[in-house]
Parts: sequence; structure tokens; C-alpha cells
Amino acid sequence: MDHEILAPVSAQGERLKGQPIQIVEAGEHTFKLNEEALERVLLNPEIQDKKVAVVSVAGAFRKGKSFLLDFFLRYLNAKGDPDWLGDDESPLEGFSWRGGSERETTGILLWSEPFVCKTSSGEEIVVLLMDTQGAFDSESTVRDCATVFALSTMISSVQVYNITQNIQEDDLQHLQLFTEYGRLALEANDNISKPFQCLEFLVRDWSFPYEADYGAAGGRKILERRLQISDKQHNELQQLRSHIKSCFENIGCFLMPHPGLKVATNPKFDGRLKDIEPDFKDKLQILVPLLLDEDNLKIKEMNGQKITCRELVEYFKAYIKIYQGEELPEPKSMLLATAEANNLAAVSSSKSRYTKEMEKICGGDKPYLHPEQLEREHIRCLTIAMDLFDDTRKMGGKEFSSIYKEQLQKDIEEANDNFKSHNEGKNIFSSARTPAVLFSVMAIAYFLSGFFGIIGIESFASLMNWALGIFLILLITWIYCRYSGDHASIGQHIDQVANVIWDKALMQIYTQAVQQGIKQTAKQAVRQNSRPKSD
Repeated sequence: MDHEILAPVSAQGERLKGQPIQIVEAGEHTFKLNEEALERVLLNPEIQDKKVAVVSVAGAFRKGKSFLLDFFLRYLNAKGDPDWLGDDESPLEGFSWRGGSERETTGILLWSEPFVCKTSSGEEIVVLLMDTQGAFDSESTVRDCATVFALSTMISSVQVYNITQNIQEDDLQHLQLFTEYGRLALEANDNISKPFQCLEFLVRDWSFPYEADYGAAGGRKILERRLQISDKQHNELQQLRSHIKSCFENIGCFLMPHPGLKVATNPKFDGRLKDIEPDFKDKLQILVPLLLDEDNLKIKEMNGQKITCRELVEYFKAYIKIYQGEELPEPKSMLLATAEANNLAAVSSSKSRYTKEMEKICGGDKPYLHPEQLEREHIRCLTIAMDLFDDTRKMGGKEFSSIYKEQLQKDIEEANDNFKSHNEGKNIFSSARTPAVLFSVMAIAYFLSGFFGIIGIESFASLMNWALGIFLILLITWIYCRYSGDHASIGQHIDQVANVIWDKALMQIYTQAVQQGIKQTAKQAVRQNSRPKSD
């Protein structure tokens, strides 16, 4: 199914930037990462090095996940406008959704235009909205559902767990895979932060407001009951609750009322506020800022380290690998993938730092640098990058990280070779070396031809004329190849000939002439200073 929506409209009547793009594609019980689409979003130069917050919605199919995300879009597009819900007549657009009993979303979708929010402290945070394939439909296996839910939870900084009517035992059981992974992660490193960040149970269509009020306070009351551990419970149920609490830094719950019969039963419902119950709209105005207000945003962290958009790409790549087999991965595989992605993210950030530092020295608009000075700058920037890698908290231990440190050094050396080539291209004489050498040889041949002709050695004079003609042809050919773009290989061979002549002959002559000139200048200066000064 095609999920692209062209030019959706916000509640304020403005054209929304972006559209949902599928970054994890669902096949026949398989999942594939669309790396090109993912990198197009996250490696945008304007955001790639900014900290990122990922808000994802997951849960059973046909329970209004995409519908909810479009209200998130309205809020972020309103940029702080208190009337962000908009007017009663604006249809709800953004992520693809519709009424009915059949699923709409497949795989995992990401909004193509990230939002950049500035907190009260002045820090800019990139906000990504992620929509997931609904679980437990007639086409998906248990493994399919677990895979999507696992990927969503491991990537997000806020996982909205969208359920209906109540928090039941099977809702908690779906978290079993993460609790086991979390236990291993905590055992692997006593100082590690909790593996996951925020889990927000969103109970839709809560039907018992007489037991607990709609909203966060009522949700907290219900959540405490469901996660309570007692001696009457089976040991497995006690462990599950204990592990859930130890895996997530924050666990919340929000109770939402039913949106109304027009929403549930009208096949032509398109999200207009006039068809939604007032209670639902009132609670939306509390829920959405609770998750997305600039000062409530949760930056994505791994191993206690806040990560950037660039680093998030590495986690996507690492996690999708372990979910491509026929069986659900073992928690140990998940832990290893996290450690691998953690180190690759450190490599990516350190290499980026090296590149930025070198760009300041010899980037496109910078002048030519002497090779020795460029090498000194390379060593300085290399040290900065390696120190950044060493200072970054990494999983897997020193021996595991040493592999990635070697990879970083190799990547930086390759980047340095590119900077050297780029710098050499700025050398005016380097770019003009070939015509200068050819012209110099022609001038020498012309002079020698005349000299040998005067003293009567015609054979040498003739030989010099031949050399003059050959190098004139080479010069004309080089000019044609260089400026027409044709026969580039011939032009390169002529460059090589000119380089050999320069290295083997002309450079020595030039060096000696310069040294002789320096000596003569020094002697003149000494004579000038030794003359007696007149009164």
C-alpha cells in the first residue's frame, strides 16, 4: 500500500511540509530497512549533528495510532500556538489513516520533515514522529508483531503503547522480550543506565471514569495497580513486573475517553473536530503537550549517552539485522547489536568531528596549505577525534571497542588522503605545472636550436627543432583534452610526462637558481651594510 500523502494541510490551513515515508518495509513475514530513505531524513546536514527525540506509537491494529499521530503533527506545526487543535471544519491529515476493520499501516513509517524545537535552555532538539504497523491482524504472525514492537521500543525515546479499555495481563506480556534484554544489559554493566527511556501506556476508550479519572493522574492510579507485586502472584508475573520497572526510566499512563460514535461508526469521518466528543478534545490538549512540549521532550539516549540523528542511523541498521532471521532474536543478540551500534555511532561522530575540524583548515573556500603544515593539522584533528572516541561511553568493553577504534583510524586516514588531494588541487603551480613545464622545455629547445645553429652544429640544432615541435604538439593536445573533456587518459599521460621532467630536471634547476639568488641577495646586503655611513 502506498502511504504517501501529497501536501497535507494543517489545522491552520497551511501546507504541511513532508509526508510519511516507509523506513522499515514489511514483506512476507520479513522486514527490510530502507536505508536510502532513512539517511535522506536523518543525514540532512541541517540536523544530522543535533540531538534527537523519537516519539513512536505502537499497539494493536485499528486502534487509532495514525489518527493520534496526526494530532501530534498539528501540535508541532502550530509552533506553540495555544489554539493548535484548529477549527472544527479542518479534516485531519498527515499519516495515512481511515476508518474500518482492515489494517492501514505496514512496517514502520517516519515523517519525512523532522521538527526542530528549542528548549527553554536554548538547545535545539530534532523531533521525529514514528508510526508502526498494528499488531495482531489476520496477516501478521506473533513474530511479526513482536518485531515491529521491539524495533519501535528500542529506537524511540518515548514509546506510546496504544491499548484500549484497560491494561490487561497480555499487554504486559508483550514487554517480556524487553525485560529479559534489560536484565542482561544491567548485568553486563553495573553502571549502565536503564536500557529504555519512556513507556507511556495510552488507554483509549477508558470506560471506568468512576474508578479513575481521565488523564495522567487516573492513569497513574491504574498503572500502580497493574504493576503492583504481591505474594499471591505467580513468580513469573512478579518477575515480569519487576523487570518492566527496572528496564524503563519512566513509565506513565494516560486514560482517554471515547472519541464518540460519529468517529467509530461514520465511514465518511475525516477527522473534523466537530465530529469528536468534547471530552476527547479536552484530554488531547493535555496529552499532546505532555509528550511534545519543548521542555517535556525526551532526548534519545543509549548507554547514558544522548545521541544525534547521525548516530541514530547506526542503531537502525544494527537492530534491523537481528530481526531478519526466521526466529525472534535472543536477548543476548539484542545486547550485542546495541553494543555494536553504540561503537559505530561513536566512530561516526568522531569521524564527523575530524572532518569538520579539517574543513575549517583546508575546506573548499580555504587557501592552499603547505603539505607539512597540512600534516600537522591532520595530526591535531586526528588527536581530537580519537580523544572524542575514547571519552564516549561505549558498551562491550575495551577489547570490543578496540576493533572500532582501528576502523576509525582507517576511515580518518582515507579522509586525510582526500583532503591532501583537494589541497593539492588548490596549488596554482600544481594546476599549471604541465603547461609551464612543456612551455619551459620548448623555450629551452628553441634557445639551444639557435645556439647550435650559430656555432654550426646543425644536427643538434635539428634535434632541438624536433623536440620543440613534439612538445608544442603535446601542449596543444593537453589543452584540448583538458578543456574539452575528451580523451582524459591522454591528458593524464601528458601530466605524468610533465611531472617526470619537473621532478628529474627542472625542479633541481629551479632550486639551484633560487639558492643562488638568495646567496647573491645576502652578499649584496652584507656589502651595503659594510659601507661607511656618510655624515
